Amino acid sequence: MRIDRSGLPFIAAAAVPACAAAFWRAPTAALALASLPAAIALFFRDPPRTPPDEPRVVVAPADGRVMHAGDARADEAPPGRWQQVTIFLSVFDVHINRSPVAGRVTDVRYVPGTFRPAYRHDAHRNEHSEIWLDAGGVAVVVRQVAGLLARRVVCRVAPGEVVPRGGRIGLMKFGSRMDVFVPPTATLAVTTGARVRGGESVVARLVEGET
Repeated sequence: MRIDRSGLPFIAAAAVPACAAAFWRAPTAALALASLPAAIALFFRDPPRTPPDEPRVVVAPADGRVMHAGDARADEAPPGRWQQVTIFLSVFDVHINRSPVAGRVTDVRYVPGTFRPAYRHDAHRNEHSEIWLDAGGVAVVVRQVAGLLARRVVCRVAPGEVVPRGGRIGLMKFGSRMDVFVPPTATLAVTTGARVRGGESVVARLVEGET
């Protein structure tokens, strides 16, 4: 199982008590304590994903449950008219973030903020990174939103980079939320409550000629 490099310091720190117990010849305690680094490694798992090759589709940027799918909610969207898909990631979901479309990164914006629980209606005020993508002349925006426990957003793309659909763009640590904003002409392919897989589940389709 591939583990993201951001998790290695956490796994190493969590393994210290288990190693100490093993050193002092306490195998039962060592075995019990080993469950902590194993759980952290599971959180940072980075499984392979195969994006659909269907043209003009927008895929989920992360695993999780859809909290909202429809017109962009007031005060949450970037300037302009958008449709919005919001995905909540629990601590049990894969936290690797993926590009919803193939295209060029035109802007990356870091916005400081609060650390409210990611499922709250006002979580858009939390610290977040906003990534703007040019998908063949169409703007698509993906937003990494920190949560109560996810107090660090890792963004690994920069303006000018070209990313494939489903390509890795970063991750968030210990529970969070992701938003995707697509043009109002797009057709949404998910509804509130649906479970999605990052890089594979189709969440929207752009109209003919938009990619």
